[in-house]
Amino acid sequence: MSDKRVILVIEDERTISNFICRALTANNYKAIPSFRGKDGLSQFYSHSPDLVLLDLGLPDMDGMDILKELEELPQETPVIIISARDREAEKVKALDMGADDYIVKPFGVSELLARIRTTLRRADRLKQSQGVQRDVYQIKDLTVDVAKHQVLVGGEEIHFTQNEFKILELLCVHAGKVLTYDFILEHVWGPYGNTSNQILRVNMANIRRKLKENPSDPKYVLTELGIGYRMLED
Repeated sequence: MSDKRVILVIEDERTISNFICRALTANNYKAIPSFRGKDGLSQFYSHSPDLVLLDLGLPDMDGMDILKELEELPQETPVIIISARDREAEKVKALDMGADDYIVKPFGVSELLARIRTTLRRADRLKQSQGVQRDVYQIKDLTVDVAKHQVLVGGEEIHFTQNEFKILELLCVHAGKVLTYDFILEHVWGPYGNTSNQILRVNMANIRRKLKENPSDPKYVLTELGIGYRMLED
């Protein structure tokens, strides 16, 4: 029985689909191409892939509608959007709807494979930790101890305010995934909090200062301009 991870590629441009499938096959994945949305959904239910690469601009239906259907299913299959739509609003909408990542055409093989590896690792961690509450997160030399409400960098304890700690914990839980501004705001300040992106930016600036982050070469937190933040994986 093959132990290859199965990736469903829903992309109507055959040149791009062939390029992706060749790259996946060469790197020990099993690629299943689909050129239309309805066929892609059929392939999804037939093969139960480990990950879906989804184009938004399909000829028979909007990729957002496919994403919505996949996110409503009980099983959690990671989805990476591949699209020529580079507008921030499109990225934010897809990520808020449950997409795990977003890669804009044109892209290289190395970037695509890196995004796939990161997304699959995160999905594997989530499956393994279901029903298990983690108390400690380790990102490089950053340690976030939830039980003790403690943050260590290189063994040195650093004080964070309650909201700064909540943001840091949220980023650690979803390490590798882009978290939109609205997602962070809702999880930290609540759905009815009178907040704006500005208060989040102020808190993130304080977090970076305390972590001694170099904005031009971040060690822990990457800024996705106009979208949100991503905790880098170790």
